[in-house]
Amino acid sequence: MARRDRFRRRWLAARRTTHELWLIGKALLSTRHVVQAHIIPIRRCNLDCSYCNEYDDVSAPVALEQMVRRIDKLAELGTSLITISGGEPLLHPELDEIIRRIKHHNRIAGMITNGYLLVRERIERLNRAGLDHLQISIDNVFPDEVSKKSLKVLDQKLRLLAEYADFHVNINSVLGSGVNNPEDALVIASRARELGFTSTVGIIHDGSGQLRALQPVERSVFDRIMDMSKGSYSRFNRFQRNLAEGKPNDWRCRAGGRYLYICEDGLVHYCSQQRGWPGVPLERYTSADVRREFYTRKPCTAQCTVSCVQQTSYIDHWRAPQHLDPLPAPSHGRLEELEVADPLVQIETESGD
Repeated sequence: MARRDRFRRRWLAARRTTHELWLIGKALLSTRHVVQAHIIPIRRCNLDCSYCNEYDDVSAPVALEQMVRRIDKLAELGTSLITISGGEPLLHPELDEIIRRIKHHNRIAGMITNGYLLVRERIERLNRAGLDHLQISIDNVFPDEVSKKSLKVLDQKLRLLAEYADFHVNINSVLGSGVNNPEDALVIASRARELGFTSTVGIIHDGSGQLRALQPVERSVFDRIMDMSKGSYSRFNRFQRNLAEGKPNDWRCRAGGRYLYICEDGLVHYCSQQRGWPGVPLERYTSADVRREFYTRKPCTAQCTVSCVQQTSYIDHWRAPQHLDPLPAPSHGRLEELEVADPLVQIETESGD
């Protein structure tokens, strides 16, 4: 890489880090705003991974006008980081404009993709749109009946990212039920670091986001990857290690308050695995809802493996015990069609500070 390109990337990385540190400081000073939101511009995906329950092959993309309104509303709620997910977000024909709208509000723009549609021209468009972070989960070295997200298929995409991406890239490997060769995760993590990316490892959860403990071989691979990734945020707490050991975690889930999951229908959910609660349209979501859910305990927390929610919530682990029970899930919209395993306790309660 030319010296000028290396300097520019280092400058962009330093500016991005400074912005993120400022937003972390803002989150520590006040609990009255959303820290992270996942937003879905399209549910359709171009792959069919057997363990995934977050896609279909028929849905149309959400109209740009609706996405703009939702991003504007998230900005109104003070959201610091907006991550675009799916489905496969690169299938959305106006994805660049969605990213630009996030950056219009000076928010951090992230994206989770399977990487299949990345070519040089697409990466350079993401640069121009202002993308800050991109994550690809790679499940195996060679494709199998469980997942086609393999290193063999995606390695060329990773090389393109290493050469052309101005944004931060993280490669996530997975362990757990359904993964045929757990040692593949170590190969994937090593390749990610060789290319200059960060690497993380996730533990596959069941349909409600709950734990499936690792077997001895999987645990050995997990420990080796964690040792490689000493800078990972997850090393600041024992959340992932407890999951690997099959131990419950004692933490306060701030989903619905500090973390929001916005589905393609524009409804606010606790996370991708607990859709239906609180189930309020984002356009009607208020700061009072954020405050209520900040103090609402979620019965699924002990065995939860949804690390993005936990890492966001960890900012507030030391304060504000939760004393409210979840509100009943509403019956409007498409919520009655959603399959939510191990549903949360539905107890009517007061809302308040």
